[in-house]
Amino acid sequence: MDKTDIIRRFKDLSSTTGQIRGDHDLNPYTKPADDLVPAAVLVPLVNRTDGVTTLLTQRASHLAHHPKQISFPGGHTEPDDGSPEETALRETEEEVGLDRRHVEIVGRLAEYRTRTGFAVTPVVAMVEPPFDISPDPHEVEEVFEGPLAFLMDPANHARHCRKFQGTLRHFHAIPYDSYFIWGATAGMLINLYEVLRDA
Repeated sequence: MDKTDIIRRFKDLSSTTGQIRGDHDLNPYTKPADDLVPAAVLVPLVNRTDGVTTLLTQRASHLAHHPKQISFPGGHTEPDDGSPEETALRETEEEVGLDRRHVEIVGRLAEYRTRTGFAVTPVVAMVEPPFDISPDPHEVEEVFEGPLAFLMDPANHARHCRKFQGTLRHFHAIPYDSYFIWGATAGMLINLYEVLRDA
């Protein structure tokens, strides 16, 4: 799957407006918080010559929300942000130093609602190298890229469960190399797979 295939698939995709995915997909007995915080992440697909990759971050260990977890760059919406795309681009520049001039937005995935109270809009974009990154050490411990072909292969998609506050929680997971991608990030990657699988 190359850049042309990805862009074409999102052009063919009917609007995701109103579609809601989230942690509750695998845990139907739970529901997201009533007062959700709007947020957005960038799903950066890097157009490498030897195949498209996905840029991911490992969050800093001292963060209040999801420390050390693998995530997409992003965060909560600021009052001056005019759209989820603006939130995703701003947060990506702040977190990893990726200049938006390298970024071509191609579409959105369905809103993803987390058990921790966020309503996240995943903004999918193609990223053209070469580019520089400069991670903010207060937010990001590491930046890495995983092959999109690996992440989109259903043979690499798993489901796990863990007890949290006395309740068994089920979640998506995609182990890659030494990284364990799980929770909301894995859920969004599964959603991306569902969009791209017929491309």
